Amino acid sequence: MEFQNIMNEPYPGTQAVMRAISLLKVFSEEQPELNLNEIAQVVNLKKTTAFRLLAALESEGLVARGQRADTYCLGPEILTLAGRALRSHDLRSASRSALEWLAQQTGETATLEIRVHDSVLILDEVPGSHLLGVAPWIGTLWPLYATSTGKVILAYQSPDERREALQAPLAALTHLTIVNREKLNIELENIHRQGYATAFEEIELGFVAIAAPVFRIDGTVAGAISIGGPAIRLTAKVVEELAGLVMQQAQTISYGLGYQPPNEE
Repeated sequence: MEFQNIMNEPYPGTQAVMRAISLLKVFSEEQPELNLNEIAQVVNLKKTTAFRLLAALESEGLVARGQRADTYCLGPEILTLAGRALRSHDLRSASRSALEWLAQQTGETATLEIRVHDSVLILDEVPGSHLLGVAPWIGTLWPLYATSTGKVILAYQSPDERREALQAPLAALTHLTIVNREKLNIELENIHRQGYATAFEEIELGFVAIAAPVFRIDGTVAGAISIGGPAIRLTAKVVEELAGLVMQQAQTISYGLGYQPPNEE
């Protein structure tokens, strides 16, 4: 058999692995626990097949029994693996001191976020010092178009990459969410020119955030950092004042990753 034909054939056991992964992905914040029938329906598997896969995942600690009768949830080993992934992420290591500095200087929560398809994932977070702040959200996904980090990442993508990221309908999370693509593209161009993005109550009423991009050595966007907090503190005037600090720290991280602006030798 020719090498090319071998490469095109699925490896033995691949289907079982993909099915097991699909089982892990059925759990969400909205549905942290599901019973066997629900899981089998979501992944379109027979109950016997789903049960065997769940048993294997449970034996490895990736799935556990839920608090409700006859339900399953993600197991403790998932946290261990997630922790290893976070600790091994170079961008997270390179950004940590900048996040701590921003949180200390501004009193607001500082985050590091990366693009995952049409969302941004909170990769790291340092809470602010204010009593009224933001709850920990590491590992949470938010829509690109409704967040300061997502918008600043989109602003430095090519038109094709933007279209790919914004294929799905843009749902209004609040009455201030930008759901008109033409209006959003105009804002992205403005963000590109000014070097930072803001989100005034676009993802949740009362929440405001400021973000700046972090660049890799090749000039592509690696992610974005932000500070966020309640609108009662982060007024338009305060946001304008803090934007410089966020951009400064994003630039420091970028330099640490080997990035040099085009006009620098």
